[in-house]
Amino acid sequence: MHQIAASRVLWANQLARPEQIPNDGDWSVYLYLAGRGAGKTRTAAEWIAWQAIRQPNTRWAVIAATFSDVRGTCAEGESGLIAILRRYGVLRTYNRSLMEIRLNNGSLIKLISAEEPDRLRGPQFHGAWCDELAAWNYPETWEQLQFTLRLGDHPQVIVTTTPRPTKIIRELVANKDGLNQVVRGSTFDNAKNLAPSFLTNLRAKYEGTRLGRQELYAEVMSDTEGALWRYQDIEETRVEALPEMVRIIVAVDPAVTSGDDSDETGIVVVGKGVDGRGYVIADRSCRDTVLGWAQRVVAAYEEFGADRVVAEKNQGGDFIEQTIRSVLPTVSYKGVTARVGKRLRAEPIAALYEQRRISHVGSFDKLEGQMLEWLPDSGTSPDRLDALVHGFTELGFATGGSADRFFASLAPLCPNCSHPNSLDAPNCLSCGKMFVEAFSTHTSVGFPDFSQ
Repeated sequence: MHQIAASRVLWANQLARPEQIPNDGDWSVYLYLAGRGAGKTRTAAEWIAWQAIRQPNTRWAVIAATFSDVRGTCAEGESGLIAILRRYGVLRTYNRSLMEIRLNNGSLIKLISAEEPDRLRGPQFHGAWCDELAAWNYPETWEQLQFTLRLGDHPQVIVTTTPRPTKIIRELVANKDGLNQVVRGSTFDNAKNLAPSFLTNLRAKYEGTRLGRQELYAEVMSDTEGALWRYQDIEETRVEALPEMVRIIVAVDPAVTSGDDSDETGIVVVGKGVDGRGYVIADRSCRDTVLGWAQRVVAAYEEFGADRVVAEKNQGGDFIEQTIRSVLPTVSYKGVTARVGKRLRAEPIAALYEQRRISHVGSFDKLEGQMLEWLPDSGTSPDRLDALVHGFTELGFATGGSADRFFASLAPLCPNCSHPNSLDAPNCLSCGKMFVEAFSTHTSVGFPDFSQ
């Protein structure tokens, strides 16, 4: 008993921060939203270990996104349950095959993957620890867990997660019945236990970004008012694997200068599956020299067996194609010219997301950050987003709309090369020839009803 008491006092009175010690109140869910490296694993492992110790012959569940997460991090990690229970001197057995931890006092801790919600049909528990709930692929696992919490006087669940604005997280945060306690912590709260170089790199990469506010400071990000994309439309269609593909495109929004202050070159790989849906496959965007990003484009083209490279040539003209062909002369290449404003180009693609016709294969934090934050009338030019729009347009997902047909009919053709140009272009965007006559006949044309 002395060993147990000493270990508990050391954690509760000397090592833990206030938000890492859930109180003994009547809460049902203790939601600890915290940044990367904030100490979430240690917080929950200490809590569930202490509950199992002080309540003999009780049953507890530990659920993480995957089997490797629940076993490698929650159980066997440096701050996981096995190390803590050994420190307390109460571990009887740990069966890696059965995914069970047994204590000397008869309590049982069951390790479960959120990938298998049906594993929660039948068991019953006194409480649970849900790790990285925002990253679970199957929300029904959370629902199934609720049916298992039927032992004891008042089952409790501790949830530790870096927040994403998923439906479950938003509902837990918004709950007003007093049964949920929400506490927050940042990565930098735990700075004394993290390598200085790790913190320096995080600040340099993410400070001041939407992703940094989420991943470092544990903010539950809401949708940006006026933005074309919503987080829910991206998150709820996300997949882990590609189906058989019909076409794959490497889409490029090139930067024509290089240097620390230059724009990034957007390089996004998209495709169309045999199911007729669109897929975002990879984001290889970078800030590099012209030759450097061209090499990345070709590498992506070869890696994914793409059918074509599509690049915006509004600024670079034929120079873009020449640079890419200097790396791979046989590349299938198509230069595209943006004839209309970014809003009109992006709206059809955003509508496809709203219709749940496009899925992201995995997560693309920087690309998704641009999608969720970009305001169409802001005057900014998001490189990754522009590339994505060019890619899906090339795949034929954005054709046939009344807006497309209307602006295509207005686009003046160059008398020299027949390339369509924007209404106010003084020179042809393809061959560079100056237009002799103004296209004043188009200025009085009325806009159609795009809702049809």
